Amino acid sequence: MFFYLCGYLLYSLPSLAKAKKLHAENNAKNDEKIQVVPKKWAAGFLKHSGCTLEVSGLENIPDGPVLFVGNHEGDFDVPVLMAGIPKPFGFISKIEVKKIPIVAGWMEMMNCVFLDRSDRRAAIQSIRDGIKKLKNGHSVLIFPEGTRNRGKELGEFKAGSLRLAKDSKVPIVPFMIQGSADMFENNQNRIKPGTVKLVILPAISAEYYEEAGMEQVANQIKAAINEERDQHVKGA
Repeated sequence: MFFYLCGYLLYSLPSLAKAKKLHAENNAKNDEKIQVVPKKWAAGFLKHSGCTLEVSGLENIPDGPVLFVGNHEGDFDVPVLMAGIPKPFGFISKIEVKKIPIVAGWMEMMNCVFLDRSDRRAAIQSIRDGIKKLKNGHSVLIFPEGTRNRGKELGEFKAGSLRLAKDSKVPIVPFMIQGSADMFENNQNRIKPGTVKLVILPAISAEYYEEAGMEQVANQIKAAINEERDQHVKGA
């Protein structure tokens, strides 16, 4: 996996240069072209790690920009989402990732937003940047728990994280991931082959969440994900 990761990053450098030219046009229509290489990397990463990905509910993803919101089990969530969701999107990511060569460059091309939770002013600006990207037609993904739950009980779904949707008035698309932590974090941080399930839940319209309020919507999303997790546990 180490050689695959390093080799692919070096291999991607010419494509990164082309992606930068497309990104400079600031046109959301280019997102799909820009993310061809990252999505191929994600699919290859899952294949080499022995991950069997089961995806359902893709029909729930509407056209146009959306805010993807879901649970965060572990590090495998990123390639799982990139490989499993055909719509291009950027992540709200911790600021530390920005220090990784080449990876940070690709994330910028994908319209990711780097969040520094230790600096309130910078964090507010990052949220504003995310809102701007949504308004410009780019989809964004956020983990409202703010940290990995390792497949255990879900953490608090912070309603403030949904401000991205509220201020840009885009649909919220919830998702449920199950099994990714068992492939790494729950195996003493060693890669273990397994099955990961990704379920895309019905989208929540701007009209609904503006009437219901973000606190209620955050609780509803968490409850829907918990219910989906329970169903898959029973069906396993």
